[in-house]
Amino acid sequence: MSYSASDIANYFVWLANEHEEYGENITNLKLQKLVYYAQGFSLAWNNKPLFADPIVAWMHGPVVINLYGKFKHLGAGAIPTPEDFSPEAIDPDTRQLLKKVYDVYGQFSAWGLRNLTHDEAPWKDTDLNAEIPLRTMHDFFTTHLTDG
Repeated sequence: MSYSASDIANYFVWLANEHEEYGENITNLKLQKLVYYAQGFSLAWNNKPLFADPIVAWMHGPVVINLYGKFKHLGAGAIPTPEDFSPEAIDPDTRQLLKKVYDVYGQFSAWGLRNLTHDEAPWKDTDLNAEIPLRTMHDFFTTHLTDG
């Protein structure tokens, strides 16, 4: 199945907001990084992207521009769970991947994730405001899997 970045974002927001054990709510900055990591690990594990929306190297890390615009009005506030979202809209294998990503990266603050992405090749090796190539993400995350 193919999703939009918004579909993936909605799942992360639902996961954080509907499950107390996951702690804090998600801000736009944190959501951007979680969506980025989900795309990277999908490329590494499944050899295909989760969504077609481009990820761009902005000053504060990887960003899906249309997703950023959707939540920009909230500033650094928590993103509420969309009323019309159902987790079953995401297939079970993808839900498992997203849960794994959240289990690892959801524990970090938005700024912690921002700093983490700044130390990684996909963002570091891409010019500001340029699209981060899927091949670069694939190569980095595949190597990251074998290293860890």
